[in-house]
Amino acid sequence: MTESVELPNRLGILPFRNKVLLPGAIIRIRCTSPSSVKLVEQELWQREEKGLIGILPVRDAGADTSVGPTVSQGGVGGDSSERASKVQVGASDGKNQQEVIHWHNRGVAARALHLSRGVEKPSGRVTYIVVLEGLCRFSVQELSTRGTYYTARISSLEMTKIEMEQVEQDPDFIALSRQFKATAMELISVLEQKQKTGGRTKVLLETVPIHKLADIFVASFEISFEEQLVMLDSVDLKVRLSKATELVDRHLQSIRVAEKITQKVEGQLSKSQKEFLLRQQMRAIKEELGDNDDDEDDLVALERKMQSAGMPSNIWKHVQKELRRLKKMQPQQPGYTSSRVYLELIADLPWEKASEEIDLDLKAAKERLDSDHYGLVRVKQRIIEYLAVRKLKPDARGPVLCFVGPPGVGKTSLASSIASALGRKFIRISLGGVKDEADIRGHRRTYIGSMPGRLIDGLKRVGVCNPVMLLDEIDKTGSDVRGDPASALLEVLDPEQNKTFNDHYLNVPFDLFKGDFLCNCKQGGSHPPPLLDRMEVIELPGYTPEEKLRIAMRHLIPRVLVIQWRI
Repeated sequence: MTESVELPNRLGILPFRNKVLLPGAIIRIRCTSPSSVKLVEQELWQREEKGLIGILPVRDAGADTSVGPTVSQGGVGGDSSERASKVQVGASDGKNQQEVIHWHNRGVAARALHLSRGVEKPSGRVTYIVVLEGLCRFSVQELSTRGTYYTARISSLEMTKIEMEQVEQDPDFIALSRQFKATAMELISVLEQKQKTGGRTKVLLETVPIHKLADIFVASFEISFEEQLVMLDSVDLKVRLSKATELVDRHLQSIRVAEKITQKVEGQLSKSQKEFLLRQQMRAIKEELGDNDDDEDDLVALERKMQSAGMPSNIWKHVQKELRRLKKMQPQQPGYTSSRVYLELIADLPWEKASEEIDLDLKAAKERLDSDHYGLVRVKQRIIEYLAVRKLKPDARGPVLCFVGPPGVGKTSLASSIASALGRKFIRISLGGVKDEADIRGHRRTYIGSMPGRLIDGLKRVGVCNPVMLLDEIDKTGSDVRGDPASALLEVLDPEQNKTFNDHYLNVPFDLFKGDFLCNCKQGGSHPPPLLDRMEVIELPGYTPEEKLRIAMRHLIPRVLVIQWRI
């Protein structure tokens, strides 16, 4: 603890901007400016344990202060009754600008508990780290400059031993001391319950003299600069104890109010909020253990996957906005799961991934059709013509072929054979019984259980953007109050519109132009006329008894023998 110190008549001055060091308080500072480095070097470093400096508070330039003693290069005295003074010094950058410094007229002498010297690289500038302890108050009689730093002629404001003994016998002082100690003990008890500390502070309360204890307590918590100055100016012990008691009591009340609010808020925590707190604690534990298998890593992996998906720039901007929103949400928040599922769908869609183009072999395609289908000469001839056009002009889009015929004549297998000849993946999209337009265009994300349409879902499953898609049983679609699926199919089958197909769930355009569409329906079904205008209808007649017999002999019976008897 600080002891009685005999101060010299003059001290080197270190200015503290908007900060006060009170007696008994300890502070760590880093000195980098030339003036402070020179001060520490000459007043502390060279004098070792005997060195003392003065800490003088400095106000901001805009502060409203009374004008007291001023200083120039030579030094001019002033009236010590004034509490502040103005000093004009050259700017530190060497320019002609002038910086106005408002000095307080009272300060605290300090000694260095620890000094360390360092050199910054590559500039070679010397710096000091100093741990200072406040000793006693002083008043400034004269302020002047010595080279690059300030010095002051001072007078101590500490009471003598005889004066202190007289004050301690004053009944008012005794009452104030008891009130301060009671308030301080109450504060220590509250802090001890909250932070499980306070034993060392109780020892200070019992052993340190009361006139020093007031400064130590006030310096231990945050108060305004003006209140720090009031404590610094409180030379009279009774005034100092009264102000310190007020500040300690106010700090005590603020802690109690904060605890009351915390208890009230915690009492109102819902189950989801408690779960949030537990998840945050679990996340912190995982980070300490080095377990990175959490949602953040999943989101990073999801972001990388979307970056490599090859989506257009306008869609990528939309996805980035949605991803930023997802990162700000907690997993238990409403909408987190739906937003994440949405982004995972976008990442899984084949924006650029496509089946490799192959050189069409019409002879092999004809052999494949003949081996898989008996008869149907005219139908197979039209398919070969369709493939021949694709071979001559790969980028051209021919008509949408629609196979019409009774069940079992090979409509679906013909579409599969076309996909095989083109070297494309094949996907069948069943439209039987579809009466809701959302099955084609998807459901909007505002609805619970929303999902993409069957086309987007099929593209996600097949994994390429240029498959052969068979719209199966388009004649079995119907319309009701939820919309007409046939209207949505008009956009899908129109090559001028399907380049920017907009699924309601995705809410961004997707290019369907790269895929090939085929359709089938049963003979005599209710075909939507607008759809028929966009398709080339190829009728498949039913098989005669003789053809059925030959199909059974050539295809069905050998297949059954292989499956059942391994022949």
